[in-house]
Amino acid sequence: MTTLNIVDAVRSTLEAEMHRDERVIVLGEDVGKSGGVFRATDRLQETFGPDRVFDMPPSEAGILGASVGLAGSGLVPVAEMQFLGFTQQGFHQLGSQLARMRYRTNGALTMPVTIRAPYGGGVRTPELHSDAFEALFAHNPGMRLVAPATAADAKGLLTTAIRDPDPVFVLEPLRGYRLVRDDVPDGDHLVPLGEARVARDGTDVTVIAWSAMVQVALAAADLAAEQGIHVQVVDLRSLIPLDVDTLREAVSRTGRAIVVQEAPYTGGFGSEVAATVAEEAFLYLQAPVARVAGYDTPFPMPQLEDHYIPDARRILRAIRAAVDF
Repeated sequence: MTTLNIVDAVRSTLEAEMHRDERVIVLGEDVGKSGGVFRATDRLQETFGPDRVFDMPPSEAGILGASVGLAGSGLVPVAEMQFLGFTQQGFHQLGSQLARMRYRTNGALTMPVTIRAPYGGGVRTPELHSDAFEALFAHNPGMRLVAPATAADAKGLLTTAIRDPDPVFVLEPLRGYRLVRDDVPDGDHLVPLGEARVARDGTDVTVIAWSAMVQVALAAADLAAEQGIHVQVVDLRSLIPLDVDTLREAVSRTGRAIVVQEAPYTGGFGSEVAATVAEEAFLYLQAPVARVAGYDTPFPMPQLEDHYIPDARRILRAIRAAVDF
């Protein structure tokens, strides 16, 4: 084990996979000479050369479109989107090309493309940098979507994504890049897609979260424990595919479920999770499935984001309401 933060786990994983497979290449804005805006690709161009780590023009459509062509020619591209919100500029290449190429070619052509993108608030970014629009990308059949909350899972899920023959979108928690540190297994470490993680055991309420909201959920669980409420926290890790079995078992145990997302309330991926819980564990529910989310507004300016992003106190209120129902 080595203690790393998330961005170091990402960088070391990219380096290891590029050593392991010479077909793996890295492309994106500023990923080469400068090593990425968050230094997730720092020194990779020096190690592997400009043919395997190269800068692209500031065009998300160009980066994703090039990835489609590179994968079709036998390479394994890892494309960096500087921020998830920017990816909407390349949505045609993402949804209409990359995600459906296997279907379109009847399995003759796979797309082993990994897309990395930091997202989420808490670091006072300008407009369009912190949007949590994961639901937009989950709604593209043919693409997998993962969202690690720990450095260990950042390594394990990214490794699995790069080795997967289909496109995988890896959402990286922006505020967790350097604030989240944990023990990361040395050597080969893979986390299977579609397997959630029980981050904390509890018997009274199940709180379901992913990415940066897992740490917030754990903080809320600590506050609830002071009031004698035992909270179970489930870290989805993988949104597509979704671990329905773990959700069913977790909620059946407690009878109460709260879904936490940073995205706006309406139409977020938390709605999919809530619907799945209602379908799979309805007879066990002792209270309505609740959602704690951002508000139905554009992501606010930096001075207001602390009021927008769910915090431990908001989650605690939902926990109390579920217990008192």
